[in-house]
Parts: sequence; C-alpha cells; structure tokens
Amino acid sequence: MDFDFNLILVPVTLILGVVWLLDKFVFKQHKNRDTKKENFLVGWAYDFFPVLAVVLIVRSFIIEPFNIPSSSMVPTLYTGDFVAVNKYAYGLRLPLTYTKFLDTGHPEHGDVAVFRYPENPKIYYIKRIIGLPGDVVSNHDGQLSVNGKVVATTKVNYQPDNALTEQLYSPEKDRANPNREWRLSPEDAKRQGQIEEQYASYYQQQLGQHTYLRRYLSAPVLSNDYSPFLQKSINHNSDWSVTVPQGEYFVLGDNSDRSADGRYWGFVPDANLAGKAVYIWMHKKPGLNFPTFSRNGQID
Repeated sequence: MDFDFNLILVPVTLILGVVWLLDKFVFKQHKNRDTKKENFLVGWAYDFFPVLAVVLIVRSFIIEPFNIPSSSMVPTLYTGDFVAVNKYAYGLRLPLTYTKFLDTGHPEHGDVAVFRYPENPKIYYIKRIIGLPGDVVSNHDGQLSVNGKVVATTKVNYQPDNALTEQLYSPEKDRANPNREWRLSPEDAKRQGQIEEQYASYYQQQLGQHTYLRRYLSAPVLSNDYSPFLQKSINHNSDWSVTVPQGEYFVLGDNSDRSADGRYWGFVPDANLAGKAVYIWMHKKPGLNFPTFSRNGQID
C-alpha cells in the first residue's frame, strides 16, 4: 500500500470548493447561467465538488479501502484482498497532515492496524498490534508473551485454498537485466508458494479479544534474517524481548517468517496510525482477473 489517494483527492476537492464558494457568493455565474460565459471550472465545481467532498469525508473519517500487496499477514489476509479500514477507531485525523483533532479510541491487543511505515511514512503497512505502550513483549523458543503472560497458542490443522497458496509470491520483473523479462515468472511464483506451503504450520492464538492464526515455517525453507532493530539474526523460534515506549506500539505479521515487522525496524508511533482493518470486502488475483467475494468477512 504505497500510494495515498488523498494526495490527489484533497487538493482537487479544496480547489473546486473554493471555486464553488466564490461563484456562490461573489461571481454567481452558475445562478445566472449562460453556458457561453460560464468558466469551465465553475461548471466542474458544481458538478463534482459535492461528490468529492462526501468521498473525502468518508475516506478520511469513516471508512477507507486498502488493498493487500504482500503475504505478511497470511493466513488472515492474502495478497489481493481488499479491506475496509475503520478511520475513527484510533482517533480522527486531518488528511495529509495526519494531525489528531479528536480522540475516539485507542488500539487494543490483537487489532489488525493500518499505519504509515515509520521508516518511510509515504508507505502504508498492515500488521497485528501485539504490544501497547509500556508492555514488555518477549519471545522464547517460539512462544510469544506479553507482560510475562504467555499468549495462548494451539497448533491446528489448517488447509489453505490452493489458489491462495499460489499467490504467496508475486511475479517480479527483472529490471536489472533487460535481456530477461522475469526475475520470478508467474509460473515460478506459483511453484515457490506451493513448495513453501509444504513446510508451513499453523497455530491458533488468542490475544485480547481476538482469535487468529499464525503461520510458521520449518527447514529447509526457514531462514534466519538479520534484524537491525534487535541486532541479531532471527526467525519465529528466536529469543528476544522489547519494552514498548509510551505513545508507541509493537506489531507483528501473522505470517511470522515472511513478515518485515516490528522485530526488524522497531515501534509504530501513535501519530502513524491510520485505522483498524475490520472487513474483507473483495479479493482480486493480480492481472486481468475478475474480483471474487468468497473471502468476504470480518477480520479478527
């Protein structure tokens, strides 16, 4: 999620709004309508400003749609899912400046949250909130704990849909080598997802009011990735512990061994929160494919 549609929506709405107000109370071209004399911006303002204003209010303060671009939240969310994000769950914020002007709520343990990536706020991430301000979050031999209390975890027999497994990896163009079209072709991407799934295990966890699945990998596809934040190589079995600062949150992806989450870059400031993901309303495979609605449902 690397583009903020408000960068276009807000300035266009403001410009048309100013034109609408000037004509409404000063120039009054539209009231004494003469199509030959009316400036085209005046016509656009009356045609589009009311619609854009409603869209801006809904997207900024009520519900905003996001699409899932990666597999870091599998099996809760898959690449191609479109989710509805509750924009007032964590406080109402002004578009573009992200300034909170009304405190309407705060994250809770287990929420799936959308936020601006701390290391590049132009990019939106989606992860699960594990640690609240002041919490001590730790991991020992694959067992997650919050404030010394082990997060209830039970292994389950979960069989993902094969079509979703084939979307675990996205095809990639080989931009570094113009003589090769693909670095990872669509066929190779499907095959890689199917191979990896053979070494996947699923565990049900309960944190706060949420019950969800986490995905773990085993050898030979499990690897140790270096964490600049923890300053060591880690996977889901590694030992680590962090204390969440005030005004910040600690997040993890449900696809534990394929998620670039707080273990690698740290904490999410409250100012970066964009909302709470609450519902999957559509799924669309990459490319020229029709959307499907079989995955519709609430996000836990």
